[in-house]
Amino acid sequence: MVMDSRRDAGVAEDLNETFHSMHSGENLETLMVRYQQGDFAAATILVRHISPRLRRFFLATSISRTDADDLLQETWLRIHKVRHTYRHGEPAVPWFYAIARHIRVDHYRKSLRAAAGERELEEMSKGVSAAPHQAGELEALLAPLSESQREVIAMLKVEGMSLEEVARAMSSSVGSVKQKVHRAYKKLRETIGATGPKKLRSGGQA
Repeated sequence: MVMDSRRDAGVAEDLNETFHSMHSGENLETLMVRYQQGDFAAATILVRHISPRLRRFFLATSISRTDADDLLQETWLRIHKVRHTYRHGEPAVPWFYAIARHIRVDHYRKSLRAAAGERELEEMSKGVSAAPHQAGELEALLAPLSESQREVIAMLKVEGMSLEEVARAMSSSVGSVKQKVHRAYKKLRETIGATGPKKLRSGGQA
């Protein structure tokens, strides 16, 4: 316990010195080099100093607060993973923002793909509801999917269940359900692109 107290006191002192150093002229670039070398205090001060700016960047792009927090966390995970790529002497702030921008762009592209898939499945489910006798067409359309993917799509889009309800029904997590839906959308797009709408509607016949 005494050793732990001394260690904690040493960390606190190191942090105080780091804050003091920044105000005394030590810049972000120097802190980045220290971070690369495994300096815990430098990493901590970088997170505290840069995080508010990156979060404002995400919020300014019409992202919700929850998404902004998620993207901020993902950005720091990416920064930690690629910290060795920072080159001493380069401006640190643009390096941080470049990584944050890549994270935001990836998020935007994933959102577009998910939205496109949602619209496709929405149209399919509307068609089935309007014309129950055409249910065989939906069955043929979903045939390329795995059994678990068909179950998810059936519950989510045909039965109108929520993600949480589907997750509970499958004894799974919401994240796992979202992943299955995303893969199902991707498979359906690939199938539609390869066979064409006419072949799908006729159950694969030319």
